[in-house]
This record gives sequence, C-alpha cells and structure tokens, in this order.
Amino acid sequence: MKLELKRAYIGKTYTIGHLYVDGEFLCDTLEDIPRDVKIMNETCIPTGDYKVILNESNRFKRVMPLLLQVPNFEGIRIHAGNSEADTSGCILVGKNTARGMLSESRATFDKLFSMMTKAEDSIEIIIS
Repeated sequence: MKLELKRAYIGKTYTIGHLYVDGEFLCDTLEDIPRDVKIMNETCIPTGDYKVILNESNRFKRVMPLLLQVPNFEGIRIHAGNSEADTSGCILVGKNTARGMLSESRATFDKLFSMMTKAEDSIEIIIS
C-alpha cells in the first residue's frame, strides 16, 4: 500500500495536506509546521519516504500506524485529532473545514486504518 501526503498549505502554526492511498484522494491532513531546527511537539517530520507498520501504541493503548526511521523523531503516528494541539509531530487525518482544524477525524482514521489492516503488501508513505 502506498500513501502519499502532499503538503498544501503552511500556516503560522499548522500545515494542511492531502493524503492519497494508492493514487486516490482519501482525506486532508493536519501537522505542525516545518522548522529548520526541531522543537519537540511543534515540528512536522521531514519530507521523505517512510515505512509504516501497525503496532501497539503505549499512548493510545491500541494498535496504530507508526512511521519508521524518521530522522530525529520517535513515535510518529497517523491518528485522529482536530487541531494542531493534538499533533505532537504526528499526522492527523480528517476533513479540513476550518483554518487549522479537522472534522470527521475519527471516522476518517477508522476508514484509513481498516484499509491498512487489509493491505496485502508493506505500507509506505511518501511526504512531499
């Protein structure tokens, strides 16, 4: 399964993107902003290609998507959330309905997660 996150808008405190699954648009994304120097919980991950696995999250107490080998970051996940305060460097999924806010995030995450659990091959995400 190939995920592609195309960052579309960088605001003062958040980044909006579009997530595609195997070339088909699925949803919008919300992340922190890019920075030259990482600030913990306030910086999005670098552009690049990352392998994604599904494993148990200590924080969420359930199986969640985890991005591997992200330079200078640990525990980067794709999950539900509504505002930049929910990101902590992770990728939030949903519908961008207001400036820096997502709606329908839980339903969107559940749809994406279901697709990921049914993937017959490895999962990768390309972030640009």
